Amino acid sequence: MTSLQIEATQPAVSMMAIAPLSSTESPLVELPLVDQPLAVGRLPKSDVRKSLRASTLDGTFSSAFENVVRGVLISNFLLGLGAGAFEVGLLASIPMLAHLLQPLGAYFSEKTTSRHLYCLWIYGTSRLLWLLPAMGIFCFSSGFLDAHGLTLLTMGVLTISNILDAIGCASWMSWMAVLVPAKLRGRYFSLRRSLSSLAALLTIPVGGWLVSSWMGGEVEGYGIVLIVAVLMGLVSLGFQFRMSDANPKMVTSQKVARSVRGSDHKLSAEGDQSPPGIWGDRNFLTLLLFLGLWTFGVNLSAPFFNFYLLDTLRLDVKWVTLYSSLNYGAFFLMIMLWGRLADRIGNRPVLMINCLLVAAIPLLWLYTDSGAVSLLLGLPLLHILQGGTFAAIDLCLGNIQLELAPVTRQSVYFAIAAAIMGVAGALGATVGSFLAELPAFGLLGVFALSALVRLASITPLVFVTEARAQPIRQLINLRGYWAPRQWRLSRVKA
Repeated sequence: MTSLQIEATQPAVSMMAIAPLSSTESPLVELPLVDQPLAVGRLPKSDVRKSLRASTLDGTFSSAFENVVRGVLISNFLLGLGAGAFEVGLLASIPMLAHLLQPLGAYFSEKTTSRHLYCLWIYGTSRLLWLLPAMGIFCFSSGFLDAHGLTLLTMGVLTISNILDAIGCASWMSWMAVLVPAKLRGRYFSLRRSLSSLAALLTIPVGGWLVSSWMGGEVEGYGIVLIVAVLMGLVSLGFQFRMSDANPKMVTSQKVARSVRGSDHKLSAEGDQSPPGIWGDRNFLTLLLFLGLWTFGVNLSAPFFNFYLLDTLRLDVKWVTLYSSLNYGAFFLMIMLWGRLADRIGNRPVLMINCLLVAAIPLLWLYTDSGAVSLLLGLPLLHILQGGTFAAIDLCLGNIQLELAPVTRQSVYFAIAAAIMGVAGALGATVGSFLAELPAFGLLGVFALSALVRLASITPLVFVTEARAQPIRQLINLRGYWAPRQWRLSRVKA
């Protein structure tokens, strides 16, 4: 992936296969209180299924939109307008800085009575704004707007759009925490993300081919792709009407909240003490330290990988979009396995292993060039490795926050975590762009520094406690997790 961050829009996730309700099953499912808003209580199973399926389709169409307005296509568009490393770094840092507003968004969302209406207005406005650069592109083609003006218009819309996305993100995550039971999170989000990755796998190469083949040039071609993406983004919002709504103003009794969080927070003997706030939650603060350092290290180099291919190696955009497709293909194939494993042994051990692998990726970029070996073997394998490892990290980073955040303050916890990651990511992208412009340092120096920072940032994760996490050494015996259940039982009996 091009950068690591809490998604400022609805996370692009994928379809969960839900078995039809049998005649012997109760028509109601009582979700764990940590997973549902106190406004819902007991949800019919049919409503749960309908909501998850609708959320899956929402994520799929949303993924197609996001991969046009972020990533390689918009980077290539700005490079075509004359942008450099600084603008590319700014392209990555703006969404990060916007996350600073997530606590404000969490505050506003808790004052509303509908998660659905709040997200609809926020994300609907955010996506419609992208019609302005599309119109600007055709003004540019007609000579009414110069390249500098079009760049400023695009960056302005990018800024406002990401601010709106950040204001809606905490509410969206809280809504999903309501609808997805804890025991299904790994499988559901991995499947949802898998289908969204498949959408990206199709969107990026098709968009890249259309942009590079458009008779009016790549800039005008991106305008056509952008209009289609906005329409797909609006279609994704339509599926939210089929999701069960949640009222954030409804609150459970303190007694229920204590029973849910009793395993995570020790209460007084009288039972009057409420769970500690985020600044008294040492475990979550340790996680925040890891998130900040890790996001800084990742964004030192991640925003510049495509820039390195397009600008330094002078590769055609078709090659770059093909590599991005391999990235998403690996993401699509691996996230199902990581979700299943995370459900069995916890998110923390899966994060540890994959963070170590991701820390080595920038070093591998040092050995790439424009030769045939790199083009046909090195770069494809490198993107496959990136997709497979980031699949685990993207999934588990979101899930471990859902695990550790108390139900009564989830939106606030999510917002603070996103704000810290946003600041760290923006700082990393800014420092990376500054160092990349220095002749004595350059992009390869940025890649090497990023690998060192990523490796050092894993240290706080060692001290994070997850209730259901198992020892990392159990990852070694993967055969015991993926083997058929009957075969595993026979081993135990033997």
